[in-house]
Amino acid sequence: MNLLNSILTSFLVLASITIAVKLLNWVWFRPKKLEKFLRKQGLDGNPYRLLLGDMNDLIKVIKSEQSKSIQLSDDLPSHIMPYYQQIIHKYGQNPFIWFGPSPRLCVTDSHIIKEILTKPELFHKTLPDAIGETVAGGLMYHEDEKWTKHRKLINPAFHLQKIYRVT
Repeated sequence: MNLLNSILTSFLVLASITIAVKLLNWVWFRPKKLEKFLRKQGLDGNPYRLLLGDMNDLIKVIKSEQSKSIQLSDDLPSHIMPYYQQIIHKYGQNPFIWFGPSPRLCVTDSHIIKEILTKPELFHKTLPDAIGETVAGGLMYHEDEKWTKHRKLINPAFHLQKIYRVT
């Protein structure tokens, strides 16, 4: 009985240490490694903050912007996506922000966006969860053949004649 207790205790201690190391890697070491990698690539953004990242700032800015009324003559992007506008103003055209322990790159250069959309085999999408795919859906979450099929379906909508058509 004493041997069984010590084996069980050893197993629980080992399992607890393994879980703690994985958790620490997920909430601290991996994000800091990604931040270092992004900065090495010449990108800039807020430093990583434990667990929530930039979420608190994002929520504060959105709430403060929601209480303001807008006019047609106002700068609409600063009202629609105020946090992104602040980050782009602060860090340049392609900054990164933190969604919890995951960085997100804000791409504003149309040439880079075109390259991302036309080369799905190089730019893989990571799905956060099934709910995100269901709610957001569309081209953003599709891969491979499904992406190609949907891209062909919506492609005619992006011809210059249709985009600039005045009715």
